Amino acid sequence: MRAVVARGYGGPEVLESVTVALPEPGPGQVRIRVEAATVNPVDLVTRSGTLVEAGLMAAREYTGIGWDVAGVVDRVGAGVTAFAPGQRVIGLRDLLDVSLGAYAEYLVLDATAVAPAPPGASAAAAATLPLNGLTALQSLDLLDLAAGDTVLVTGATGAVGGFAVELAARRGLRVVAQAGAADEELARSLGAEWVVGRDASDLAADVRRLVPGGVDGALDTAGLGIRALAAVRSAGAYATVVGGSAPLPLRGIRVHQQWISADGVALAELAAMDLTLRVAETLPLERAAEAHDRLAAGGIRGRLVLVP
Repeated sequence: MRAVVARGYGGPEVLESVTVALPEPGPGQVRIRVEAATVNPVDLVTRSGTLVEAGLMAAREYTGIGWDVAGVVDRVGAGVTAFAPGQRVIGLRDLLDVSLGAYAEYLVLDATAVAPAPPGASAAAAATLPLNGLTALQSLDLLDLAAGDTVLVTGATGAVGGFAVELAARRGLRVVAQAGAADEELARSLGAEWVVGRDASDLAADVRRLVPGGVDGALDTAGLGIRALAAVRSAGAYATVVGGSAPLPLRGIRVHQQWISADGVALAELAAMDLTLRVAETLPLERAAEAHDRLAAGGIRGRLVLVP
């Protein structure tokens, strides 16, 4: 089968299309015929070798790239009863140190990392949900806020931030969204009650003018660290999804670094919620390097999705 992997580490030029053996599902696993795989920032970090330097994965000659997948179950391993061949599914590969990722024609995942695809969604749209949706959900769980509480979401119209705003609003939280002027309408459509600009230097002051005393919690998808923490009330809560950006727990604020974990049960719940799924563009699998270049350049609304 065809797959795109990183040969060594570096820029997009290290991405290489290769032919590899068709993977076989073991006990408790499913094999998915990939219809779409999302390009995420973690893919760029993995390809660059940054995770090797950080000691989060071992150096490999070939490294698998891609976490999100949408497709059709092709084969199930022993003991799998929740899924059957022909079923449309989504899934998340949350292991860093692998030789084959979602940038492939087929992918084997633990059945516990797989869920039925969102009803009516295209494969490309469905593929944008697992990593970003679960990241937002698990981060909100860490904040542990109650209905009626206020929450700041930085990067509120990004892939993770958009889901965070939508999920927070559905929990009854009052959302302050940090977004650019061009994205204010989108932020409000997702459920934000207030919108503040992207000038991080004035973020805390802007938020505190809207919510005197500070918000009850902040979900920092933009990795602003102390600048987002300053908008939180004393003894509030803060969570970041950007590795290495967690500030010190000043003023009794609970500080969390969220690390994603695959969760098929939670993913099934997300898939049933009819959330806003945003695809910027689909590209053939062989244009993965171009997709990496474009994501690194910024300015993309929604996710780029690769199609085998």
